Formats: sequence, C-alpha cells, structure tokens
Amino acid sequence: MGPQGSGKGTQAKLLAQRLGLFYLDVGAHLRKIAKADPRLNEIVNKRGELVPDSEMFIIITDFLDKGDLHDNLILDGYPRSIAQYQLLADYLAKHGSGVTKAIFLQVSDEVSVKRLSARRTDPATGKIYNLLTNPPGPEVDRTKLVQREDDKPEAIAERLLHYHETTQPLVELLKAGGLLIEINGEQSIADIEKEINAKI
Repeated sequence: MGPQGSGKGTQAKLLAQRLGLFYLDVGAHLRKIAKADPRLNEIVNKRGELVPDSEMFIIITDFLDKGDLHDNLILDGYPRSIAQYQLLADYLAKHGSGVTKAIFLQVSDEVSVKRLSARRTDPATGKIYNLLTNPPGPEVDRTKLVQREDDKPEAIAERLLHYHETTQPLVELLKAGGLLIEINGEQSIADIEKEINAKI
C-alpha cells in the first residue's frame, strides 16, 4: 500500500521473489483487460479513473479463482478502500485464507508527484522505468519511451486527492487491527527492501 509513486510495485516484486509468493500487479492487470473492453478502456486507460469497488472485486476474484490463487499472494494496488478490503477479507476467509500483513510505503505528495512525473514505459517491451529511481540502461532508446496520461502532473494531483480520501481510512483500520507495517518510502530501493525484510 501507499500513494502513487511510493514504490509499491518494485518492493512487492522483490518480496515475492524472496519469499516465493505469487505477485499480482492489480493496476497492470486492470489496464490489460480494459484494452478488450471499450467501457473499461475509457475509464481506466483514457480517463485514468477508478473502477467501482464492486466491479473491481469481481475482476480480482475472477482472476484468483481461475488460477486457484487464495494464499501465498502479494497484491499490489488492491485493496484501496475499506469496502474493497472487507470484500477481499470475506472472500479469502471463504477459502480458508486471509490478509496477514499490509505493507504501507509512506511518501509525501511532493515525492509522489516527482516520481510519477518521471515514470516512462517502453511500448515495445512493456517495461516500466523511472528516470529518477530506475532509469533505463544505454541499450534503451529513451526517445521511444512514453508517459502514461495518468502520470502527468494534473492527473497525479487528482489521483492523490482520491487516495487520501479513500485509502487513508483503510490505512488507519489496518493499523488499528495490528496488520500494518509502516515503511519510510523515501529511502533508496535497497534500504526500503532491507527495512521491509527486517519488519516481516
């Protein structure tokens, strides 16, 4: 968990590799399926808006059910609200599982905007780079990298506003329940990984 640009994807992948867990990038999965659905594509890929909680739940659980994936998971970018969390917790309980930890990467809005504004995607490979924290190597033609519409400053500001309204209450709920691990997300990638590993 954490605001946009906090490094959730990077750290989730590192942790999944270290612990042998299945990693699901919910945002990437949503953007992928939206390409085949004009209505979803308009919401997700063109306007950069959020899908309603009930619809997101169906999308996530359909994927998990098809892969029989009900434990040993790391979910990146989901749940984002108390409603999503409650739906997920009930769903996992029915499969004899549950949410055991929530890792929260804390970064300021200023850092979030700065990092996201520097994010670029290689359209040929789908690989995501950050010109500040994870720049492409010399073999990559930077002129061919593209910036997502929702990574432009005005879109980021709107997403952060929504994040504070919907996700912060979930952070407080998880903290009260003893599930939250709080991490300073403004450190280096290596230092964040080290702190996560120490705390879990």
